[in-house]
Amino acid sequence: MASVTKIKTYHFLPCKYGLELLLDIGRIETLNNYVLDNTLHQLSFYEVIFIEEGSGTFTLDENKILIAPQTIIFTSPGQVRCWEIKEKVKGYTLFFDKDFLHLFFSDELFLYRFQYFHQYSHPTAIRISEELFEKCLELVHGIAQEFGLLQNDSNHLIRSLLYQLLVILNRYYACIHNVQRDTYIHADFYRFRSLLEKKFVDDRSVDAYSKVLNISTGFLNKICRQFSGLSAQQMIHYKLISEIKKQLYQNKSAKENCL
Repeated sequence: MASVTKIKTYHFLPCKYGLELLLDIGRIETLNNYVLDNTLHQLSFYEVIFIEEGSGTFTLDENKILIAPQTIIFTSPGQVRCWEIKEKVKGYTLFFDKDFLHLFFSDELFLYRFQYFHQYSHPTAIRISEELFEKCLELVHGIAQEFGLLQNDSNHLIRSLLYQLLVILNRYYACIHNVQRDTYIHADFYRFRSLLEKKFVDDRSVDAYSKVLNISTGFLNKICRQFSGLSAQQMIHYKLISEIKKQLYQNKSAKENCL
């Protein structure tokens, strides 16, 4: 029997530019050490990819995303990924450690407010019009320009641009996938989403999660339906499917490597 493929994990380098900065940006086609082939790998940080040119597929936990101009892809820590490129891919990658926003907003669950991160029931990509894509790139270019001449207060300017970009992208994503667009989400709902990441191996019942959250199963289902359109059990189910796909993907790769 083939063993599970060992997936290489890439970690964020906070002092790449001398002073500590928990965000980075670059051109996909020229960024040093950026993995752009079919090697299975994962990141320990968040990434948003802006595709300007190219074709092929980007696989994320065995969910295939078509690569095409004006496509934006969102990835969360720990997702297994690889590229299958047909035509050279060009665009931007924007990636950051969770603490870049968490510490500033004093909210360790802050990124769970955005529908495209830690998402299991909907695609983690959007394709938008050229006009909307250019609006996003204006903010991306603003971040890139600040990296060209870093100053002591660059953290604050970059963070404000990133936050604006994430909110705009959340609106586009919500419109395309018909989900809650408001970044205000009931605290218990995104605590539940966080618990799905941390305790999934141990707990797979609605009752178990409601006890940890100290709320009733009825209330948990109510807020899940309000903010995701799914019941709590459906969210657990989609997480289970995601984990199974990830395992199958790794096992499939291991068998192929043994041939």
